[in-house]
Order: sequence, then C-alpha cells, then structure tokens
Amino acid sequence: MRLPWLTVCLLILVAGCLRQPQADAPASPTPRNPDALDGARAMQLVSNLVALGPRSSGSDGAERAAAFIANELRASGIRVDIDAFQDETPAETLTFRNILGTIPGDPHRWIVLLSHYDTKVGIATNFVGANDSGSSSGLLLALAAVLSPPIAGTPTILLGFLDGEECRHAYAAKDGLHGSIRLASKLTDDGIAPHVRAVILLDMVGDRDLTITIPRNTTPELVVAAFAAAKAAGIRDRFSLFSGSMLDDHVPFLQRGMPAIDLIDFQFGSAPGRNDYWHTPHDTLDKLSSDSLQHMGRVVIHMVNGMATH
Repeated sequence: MRLPWLTVCLLILVAGCLRQPQADAPASPTPRNPDALDGARAMQLVSNLVALGPRSSGSDGAERAAAFIANELRASGIRVDIDAFQDETPAETLTFRNILGTIPGDPHRWIVLLSHYDTKVGIATNFVGANDSGSSSGLLLALAAVLSPPIAGTPTILLGFLDGEECRHAYAAKDGLHGSIRLASKLTDDGIAPHVRAVILLDMVGDRDLTITIPRNTTPELVVAAFAAAKAAGIRDRFSLFSGSMLDDHVPFLQRGMPAIDLIDFQFGSAPGRNDYWHTPHDTLDKLSSDSLQHMGRVVIHMVNGMATH
C-alpha cells in the first residue's frame, strides 16, 4: 500500500521528534576515595608536629606549629589564611592564630573540618599532647591532601586548625575555646553560617584502642551520618554515644545554629573505659596508632562524600 506523500512526511517528522535525545541529567560528583588516606602519612605528620615541642597558646611553640600547619596546607595546593587575633585570658592577653585552609566548591554548601593544635599548660614542662591535640591535627593535614584539589559540584570545605581550645584554669568566659568562638563568629558575620551543612570536629582520635564517644550535645543527623560512615569504614563497633555532653570546640558552632559533631575518643587510658592518659605526661606518641588514624580518616571521607550529593 502506498501512503500519500503528505502522510509519509508527517510520519518521518514524528519519528524524528521521538528520537530526539533527552537532556542529560547532571552527573553525580566523583566521590573522594577513602582508601587514599594513608595512616602512616598521618602518623608522620603527628610526629612532626609533636617534635616542635609544647604548643600552648601564645608561646613560640604555638607559632612554630602554626607555620608548620600553614606550610603543609600550601604544599597540598590549598589556599591558607592565618587569622591572628588577641584575646584575654585569666592571666594576660595573648595572640592566638587560627590556620584556615579552603578547598573551593559550591558557595551555598559548606563543610567545616576542625582540630585544635594547642597544648594545655601546667601538665609538664615538655608536655607535647600527642593525642590531644597532635593526632587530630596530623590527621586533618593528611585529609587535606586527599580532599584537594576541588571537585566540581561538591561543597566548599573549610579546614580549621584552631588555637586556644585548652583553658588555663577552668572553662569560662575568656578561658578556653578561643579559636572556635572566633571562627564561629567569623562564619556568622561573613554570612556563611546558614550555608554550613556540617561542622565535624576531630579530637583525640589516635588512640591505639580507638573508641569514639560522641557526646550528646551533637546534631542528631550528624550522629546518624557518623554511624553510617563508621559502618562503611568497617569500624561501627568502635563508635558509641557518650553518656553526657562535652564542652569542646563544636559548642560555639552549635550556639550559632550550625550543625556540629564532636568525633572524640574520651577513653584514652591504661585500660578499657579509662581516660587516665588525658592531660597527663603519658599522652605520648607510643600510645597512638597509624591504624586508628587511617580508620578515622576514612570515616571523615565517607561523611564528606555523603554530604556532597545532598
């Protein structure tokens, strides 16, 4: 049967329209590889930081540590800002330095990764704080190398190395949390706070007997995310909820309305469940493990990947 010429033309036109390719859906961002985090490298960075000696706020050691952190971030291709500021303490006014590294991404989605790098005064003349705060700072530097360069379509990542977490006498106004109060205020004043998806604080994460005890004053959605990331990293059994709240560097961000979590091992001691190495001369490198650092680095990368597409 021969179809009229006009009918044939119409059929060809309709068929052509039906075969028009559909617009491609936006491609999902390429996730960072959790296995790229090298625990041995993280441990070396902890060792290098500890070798600088005590890092109490306002000291020469703290200034050396700030320079070391800034140089390592730059070596990873990350833009660095050093926010030096003065603040009162119970004894005197000190100069504090927050070291801030930014991996650019979506300006309307931010992930903030934190560690403090100062050490507590009054423990011992040579107190180097290998776990508190060397482990988290070394790990965050190792993470910086994995998280950089930027990946299109993912959140902006801010790496914050905070000064002045440790109090001189007892946590109170103008005694402790100096760096986190400063950064939380800065993010608020700069209009970034409403865009922060998560503030992830690392603290005391190098213990050989890794036991992460997430405090109750943590954003519930981030607890769920941390547990899921720990499962993906194969260490869900090492994560639990602490029995109470903790006053740590995540608190000023919670107070400013930003979701925040404290990934901390508060069972750093001579036996399971004890914390008797914390703030003592026993907080030394031999108590740490590259495996623990590698596990925790993978957890953080899993968390970052999970937030990259939401």
